[in-house]
Order: sequence, then C-alpha cells, then structure tokens
Amino acid sequence: MQINRVLSRSHLENKSWPYSVLGTAGALVCGVLIAKLGIVGLGVCIAAPIGIGLVTGILMSPRFGLLVYLQYSFLVNILARFLPVSAPFGLVVDGLLALILLSLLFNGRRLNWSKLKNPVFFLVGTWFMYNVLELANPEAPYKPAWFFHVRAFSMHWFFVSIIVLVTPIKRSDILLVLRTWLIWSVFAAIWAFKQQYLGLTQSELEWLNSAGGKTHLLFGHLRSWSYYTDASQFGAEMAGLALICLIFFFEEDKWIVRLGYLGLALVYFWGYAVSGTRSALFVFIAGYGFYLLLKRDFTKIAIGLSVAIPVLLMLLYTDIGNQNYQVYRIRTALKPLEDPSFLVRLENQAKLANYLRYLPFGAGIGTAADAGARFSPGHFAAQIPPDSWYVELWIETGVVGVYLYVAMLLSIVGVGVYRIWHLNDPWLSKIMGMFIAEFVGIAVMGYSNPVLGQFPTSTMLYLTSLAFTTCNRWDTAPTKPA
Repeated sequence: MQINRVLSRSHLENKSWPYSVLGTAGALVCGVLIAKLGIVGLGVCIAAPIGIGLVTGILMSPRFGLLVYLQYSFLVNILARFLPVSAPFGLVVDGLLALILLSLLFNGRRLNWSKLKNPVFFLVGTWFMYNVLELANPEAPYKPAWFFHVRAFSMHWFFVSIIVLVTPIKRSDILLVLRTWLIWSVFAAIWAFKQQYLGLTQSELEWLNSAGGKTHLLFGHLRSWSYYTDASQFGAEMAGLALICLIFFFEEDKWIVRLGYLGLALVYFWGYAVSGTRSALFVFIAGYGFYLLLKRDFTKIAIGLSVAIPVLLMLLYTDIGNQNYQVYRIRTALKPLEDPSFLVRLENQAKLANYLRYLPFGAGIGTAADAGARFSPGHFAAQIPPDSWYVELWIETGVVGVYLYVAMLLSIVGVGVYRIWHLNDPWLSKIMGMFIAEFVGIAVMGYSNPVLGQFPTSTMLYLTSLAFTTCNRWDTAPTKPA
C-alpha cells in the first residue's frame, strides 16, 4: 500500500512538472516586466492571464463571446477616458467579433447555420455589400480610410447578425442583456451627476479645455457626458433607457416593481437633462408614440396622449421651468428654426447638396467627419461637419446609400412589428416592444446626431434589432419566466 502511494505521488509529480515550469517562467517574466515598466508592467501581468482565459472561453463558446462583447462595449469608453495610456481600445471590438466568428467555425457542427436564412440577415448583408462596393468609389482620395468608417456603418452589424442568428441564445440571455444595459446606464448617470454637481476629474478638465469645451460648455453651463464619447450620445442613451423604464412602469402589474422602474426612469431622465442634448427629446416622442401604435390598445393610446400633449404644449407655448437651464435646453428642441446652430446645419446641408448633386454614390467611405479630417483634410467632404448620422452617410455613400440604409431600417422595423404581433407570450411581446420602440427613437434622433455608430449605442441597436426581428425563436406558451 505504501509503495502504491509513493508511485501515485511520483506519477502526479511527473504530470504536474510542466505547470511548475510555466509558473516559474511566468513569475520571472512578470518580475522583469515590473522592474522595467513599473505599474504598466504590473498591469500587463494582471491582464495577460485574464486575456488568455477570455480568449479560451470565447473559442469554446460563441455565446460567452457575445456576452463579453456586450460588456466590453460599455467598458471601452471608460478605458479610453480614464486609463493613462493611449491605445486603440475601439479596435479590440473588432478583435472580439473576429474571435467569436472563429469560435463559430470551431463549434460549427453543433450550430444551426440554416438560421441565416432570415430577412434581417439579407437586409444587413445587402447594406454591407454596398459598403464593400464603395471601395471602388473613384472619389475617395485615401482608400485605407474606408476601414475606419465601414466598421460603424455596416461591418459590425453584419458580424453581429451572423453571431446572434447562429448562436443558441436563451430566453434568460434577453434578461441578462436588459439588466446589463440598465446597470451600466445607472453608473453612467451617477458619474454624469458627479460631473454636473461635484466637479470634473483632471483628465476631464484637460479634455474640456482642449477639444470638448466648444460643444460641452455653453453659456457657462456644463453639458455632462459621463464616460461616453460626448454629451449627445450620453443624452440619447439616457433618453432611450428612460423610455424603456417608462414603458415598464405602465406595463408591470405589481406596484412595487412599477415604482422601482419609475425611479429608474427619473434617474435616466435627469441624466438626459444634464447632458443638454435637445434632440434626444425625439427619442421619447418617436419611441413612445411608436410603442402605443404597436400595442394597438386605444385605451393606452388615449392615456399616453393625455400625458404627452399637455407636456408638449407646455414646452411649446409657456416659459414654465425656464429658470432651470436643463428645462430651457429641452424646450429649444421644439423650436429649431429659432436655434442658430440648427440654421447653420441647414446652410451646411445646402452646400453639401450642391457638391453631391452629381455624386449619387457619395465621396467615398472615410472622407467625412473624423476619418476625413485625419486622412484627407483638404477634401471638400472633410471641410463641413455632418452633425448627423444620415448626413454623414449621405456624404460618404451618396443618395443611393442613404435610401438603401433607410429602406433597411424601415424593413427591419416592419419585420419586427410582424414578429411581435404574432407572439403568444405577453412577457416576450412586452420586452420586444420596448426594444423596437427604443430602436425607432434612436433612429429618428440620428437625423441630428451621429449616435447610431458609437459604442455602446450601436451595440445595443445591433443586439436589440436582431432580437425583435427573430423573437419568434423564444416564443412559448403565455407564461412569465422565473
């Protein structure tokens, strides 16, 4: 018996020696990195095993990869804002999506590839192919700039559509996505309140004094942006979440739950208010109006109108609340022709119309906005700020591209409405109705701000659009999940 124990221990030691060698080598490498790079080296030593674990997990499970992509889409702006290093954090998203696609191939035998025979895949795929053809646009002065904008225009949406359609996603994952969205957004709202009422960090002050002050410090009032790219995107996100929680408030049965969602709606609404993003008001107007029409419930439509119309009339025809700057900013959204910045946008669009008259396919992807200013600053398309998602698409993909993109959005909404109207499960119908209402609200707001192509707004639009257009895959008997 003693001999067997000795032999067994010897066998285990023989099998475990590679791990001892790897552990010792890892410790030595970490020691060198910390000695050479200091705190950066320590960060690398901590991040490396986490990264290896995440890569392994993603390759083993595309569903796990999709959840990592979701979390990182909220984290990417925080890293870019607060880490004392300059790194292409946005490109990590491309790496994640590529890794998940590789995971799909590794796990291909147990996945149902026939799920790609879906209208939304063909809609997004057609738009992506048009973007690929834009590589041949002779007007584009610098072809590599195409990559920097095609990611937000179509490539990420196309990749996510493949992943979501093929991956076996559970009903519980829908709740996980929703809760992730709500929780990250609460943190974002709290940080915006801190900016507004307690002050800014040193890095935020430096950004405000360099690039952000022109748009985020108006008439002595700060437009809070939390840790998002700018106040416009933050305001859009807050308005979208306030809309979702407001719908929850009206749809839930238990009053304690309804009051909880009402509290969240107020937090998000004030987050929208301190952002000073006037156009985000249309997320409420378009989103909630669409939701009422989707429900086809005349009682709720009447209740909704009885609440919305007096508020709009108050904003339009009174000065109530003007002593509060946030309320004043919201009111000006309903009077665009009295807004100098809106009139400047109309002048810019008139100039663009003259330039693009004979360019039905646009000036080429990557010629406007940030990529245009970086790679072809002398080009006409880079001289005029688009100030709108659709204007940016118009400049870079032409009137043909804008028509194709809008047709895709309308078709996605149409497919979603059809799917939702044929659901049996009232809980699923409610969740998908909120998703599509927020999608419509953000799409309408895209006329005034380029929020549809920014993290995490873009990620949520991709995921929710794939959810409500394929919601029949989760439909069950009309019972609420535990």
